[in-house]
Amino acid sequence: MRLTSAGAARTVTGSCHHLDLGDFQLVVDCGLFQGGAELEDLNRAPFPFEPRDLGAVLVTHGHLDHVGRLPLLVKAGYAGRFLATKATADVAAIILRDAAKLQEEDFERDLRKARRAGRESELLGPLYTLADVEAAIARFQNVALHEPVRVAEGVTATFRPAGHILGSAYIELRTREARVVFSGDLGNRESSIQAPAEPPGGCDVLVIESTYADQTHPTRAETEARFQVALGRSLGKGGNVMIPTFAAERAQQVLYLVNRLMSAGQVPRLPVFLDSPMAAKMTRLYQECACDFRPEIADLIDAGQDPFEPPTLRYAVTADESKAINEVTGGAVVIAGSGMLTGGRIRHHLKHNLWREEATLIVVGYQAHGTLGRLLLEGAKRVKLFGEEVVVRATIENIKGFSAHADHDDLLAFMTPTGATHVLLVHGEPEVMDGFAAELRRSGRRVSLPEFGVPTDL
Repeated sequence: MRLTSAGAARTVTGSCHHLDLGDFQLVVDCGLFQGGAELEDLNRAPFPFEPRDLGAVLVTHGHLDHVGRLPLLVKAGYAGRFLATKATADVAAIILRDAAKLQEEDFERDLRKARRAGRESELLGPLYTLADVEAAIARFQNVALHEPVRVAEGVTATFRPAGHILGSAYIELRTREARVVFSGDLGNRESSIQAPAEPPGGCDVLVIESTYADQTHPTRAETEARFQVALGRSLGKGGNVMIPTFAAERAQQVLYLVNRLMSAGQVPRLPVFLDSPMAAKMTRLYQECACDFRPEIADLIDAGQDPFEPPTLRYAVTADESKAINEVTGGAVVIAGSGMLTGGRIRHHLKHNLWREEATLIVVGYQAHGTLGRLLLEGAKRVKLFGEEVVVRATIENIKGFSAHADHDDLLAFMTPTGATHVLLVHGEPEVMDGFAAELRRSGRRVSLPEFGVPTDL
């Protein structure tokens, strides 16, 4: 058996892992690279395997960095199915359609600029179109949690709850030679809304994410208390509070806490805007589900109550509704994408608010190297938005406990019952992986750190 990582190898995005069993090949996830031109250029690179030769594609969850290149697999000749839980298929459909729409809009905008500059021939088209996305969505095949699925002769896959986002799963793969577990992204046991990951069984090889392998998250109580203080202080200043979120999980987690705080009178009942068509669709999907969530949230949904809808919530779907938010005076909470400030409507709100002393940016998620979010957290005094330099006078708050990713202790807790003799670390920054690998090797484990496109013998 050999594994070749075509993404999330020594980086945190683009998850894609090719497993060659000799007479059968499969891929686990196929996500988009995000976080700077050098990484994003990899989205156009050929796959280090032949998509036409794949017998199966298994999908752990619907985040863009795990599903964003699925349409490219189809375009490159993959003719099979994408096996995933139903909730993951639903989440992925929303995210992929939005990704195609944004790519087409970005291309049209860049094309207008290129034509004015006489450089139209140098412009690359979008990675894929909405038609490509629909072709990919049609290939999803729903699988049930806990039930082994035959993917080839002598090969079965079992999806188990990962506690990361709605529908997320890790995958136990049984082959004639070995038992291999792909963690996908594992959840934070201190999440405010997600039930924890289910403990895994034994395996020989473990391919595991390592995003926060160098950190221990604050407790749920600590995170919620910090958020209450930050939000109350920010709203008390009378300026807009900007909270960049991913459309799946983070937006709903923030909405849940804002709802709880406002309903209890612990923060002022000022307007709350969910300024993201995709997050609005995702929130409606979350409202339909209960089984993934902690009991207290599942009970509310089962009772017909909406835990994700603050009393002053307004959905901003159209561009005009989004622009109107910047006319609001006296303070408001603006929840918008993208989570790393790499695109989306949040950047327009930053342009209108970063220079205001009364404004606040509350960062509630991981910010990769090279992103605007990372620059702001590192204390940048000036940033560029839409070609203009903006002075940073707003308060920047960083609340780490919102992470939907497992921390160091979560990863060890997941790893221990597997008894894996070979651990492969993926989906992490190099310095974090190196430190965690050294720790695991001291405990006697065999550890590999796959490089992009380089096969690793299992």
